[in-house]
Amino acid sequence: MANNQQIKPVRKGEELQKKNLKNFLYQHHLIQAVTSELKIHQFSNGFSNLTYLLRIEDKEYVLRRPPVAAPKRGHDMGREYKVLHQLNKVFHKKPKALAFSDNYGIIGAPFYIMSKVDGIILTAKEANQRQVTPDQFKDISTTWLQSFVDFHTIDYHAAGLQDLGRPDGYVARQVLNWSKQYLAAATDEVPTAEKVVKWMNEKQPKVYDHTLIHNDFKYDNVVFKDDSWQEISAILDWEMCTLGDPLMDLGTSLGYWTTIADSEFMKQGLQSPTMMEGNPSRTEIVQQYALKSGRNIEHLTFYYVYGLFKIAVIAQQIYYRYKKGHTKDPKFAQLNKASEWCCNTAWQAIQKNQIDHLY
Repeated sequence: MANNQQIKPVRKGEELQKKNLKNFLYQHHLIQAVTSELKIHQFSNGFSNLTYLLRIEDKEYVLRRPPVAAPKRGHDMGREYKVLHQLNKVFHKKPKALAFSDNYGIIGAPFYIMSKVDGIILTAKEANQRQVTPDQFKDISTTWLQSFVDFHTIDYHAAGLQDLGRPDGYVARQVLNWSKQYLAAATDEVPTAEKVVKWMNEKQPKVYDHTLIHNDFKYDNVVFKDDSWQEISAILDWEMCTLGDPLMDLGTSLGYWTTIADSEFMKQGLQSPTMMEGNPSRTEIVQQYALKSGRNIEHLTFYYVYGLFKIAVIAQQIYYRYKKGHTKDPKFAQLNKASEWCCNTAWQAIQKNQIDHLY
């Protein structure tokens, strides 16, 4: 993790038990003494798993744990740790996994410790503060996309991750599962959601490649080595990594890829540095991905619609927890509107059969 301005005091109700945690760090040979002072901060970026910075004995570690009162599905710390640990054999653009525990007695939830990666995490705020130029964004988007293509070439058998998921039938299962999850977390009536689900069931591709997929590959989930923007040091947030169709992975990234040509409402709903001048359009991203990967993007609209719908479900699930009082973070208060916007935009893409200039 990087960008010290994203580090904040720990939010009320999301504190960690320092004494238990220091004992755990000592037992795993990560510190020299349990009497050492431990300072804990929280990373403010992100809407899912809670991520903390631990500073102790001139060392810095990162701790990941599920949100308070979150369902286990999608927040399996043991699985996330396994992916990072196994990838040590074949892929190094990631934090190093150091220790894992599923003992609730330590901090009240499963968690794992990983190395801190220094560099630049390009949020919209970071890009504005750095006054990133259009020419720099051309380098940034090229480096980001090449890393995405490279990620999809990882030999998951060599990493011992062939049991991470079931790539056969992946697309059909995802459409079914995300549809069920939306219904389970629904709080408002959104007519386009049902239409999108029906369309995805009818239009889903039957034949596709099998690769490792990240499921959340975007600018603020990678760490750029420096402001030359030529290299990515690490990919972050591996909680949804699995085996499946790499174009579903691309579709999710396209869902987050807000552009300068989008409506003001779209840009407010999914704020991203991708909307700044110099970034390619979603269509250009697809064309470059196809060229670099050699894959044919025949079902382009489906993959984008799927990506938007998945984002809608994730936003709705977090809003559901917020409405129930399980999380207090005020940035979650409008996520129901973001979810509705994603469904409406997905339906607009279906009507126009395109992924840019939708309004």
